[in-house]
Amino acid sequence: MTSPIEPWFRRFGAAVAHPGVRLVCLPHAGGGASLFRSWPRRLASDVDLLAVRYPGRQDRFLEPCLTSMPELVHQLVGALEPFLEDPLVLFGHSMGASVAYETALSLRQRHDVDVRALLVSGQTPPHRPRRRQIHALDDEALLAELRGLGQLDVGALEDRGLRELVMPSIRADLRLVETHRRETPAVLDVPVVAYTGTSDVTTPLADVRQWADVTTCDFTVVPFDGDHFYLVGQEAQLLADIQRRLHGMPADARR
Repeated sequence: MTSPIEPWFRRFGAAVAHPGVRLVCLPHAGGGASLFRSWPRRLASDVDLLAVRYPGRQDRFLEPCLTSMPELVHQLVGALEPFLEDPLVLFGHSMGASVAYETALSLRQRHDVDVRALLVSGQTPPHRPRRRQIHALDDEALLAELRGLGQLDVGALEDRGLRELVMPSIRADLRLVETHRRETPAVLDVPVVAYTGTSDVTTPLADVRQWADVTTCDFTVVPFDGDHFYLVGQEAQLLADIQRRLHGMPADARR
């Protein structure tokens, strides 16, 4: 029998029977749940981490990629339905930040459920014009763009055979996020924290600050030294900040 976490989520460790909060983590374009493999050991024992598994890569390689934000969010929200009794916090990096925001909106609209906090990383809000569109570049040009993002290892893509397997999911994800835009921000009534790398060329600080437009609650920008993938080198510091915010939520918000 299929578990409620399959196929959309993966746990790296045992399930938490009575979580104080469930942290749902969404990876970047072309990324997979494995980005969050080491996170649970840096979080409190009452935090149940679910890492999102997008179709078309890693354990879901044989499934078609999704190139529509509404369809991706529709399926993801459906997968989250068994978990709505416990407090949810969404963390998304890069493309995952955009998906997390749209998921928070959809949970409110479809289920009258507010996430406890929205944590966005390495992304500008969808009502800001995207500075570049790279999903339509040829493979060599796209690979050059990916190399320029920083710490994440793209060396495997130098192998042409592997590149043919991996590039479709990267291109599909980039198309999804680069063609998604809201003319005006839809507003949430939840705290928003925007994490960013100080050397991230894709997310100028002035644009990151525009996430303030999507909430009526507290908004905070937290910069870390590093590039677009600052969260690799700054994992301990990032998770210390996330844990502090989870621990600081009111007791009635954690239960």
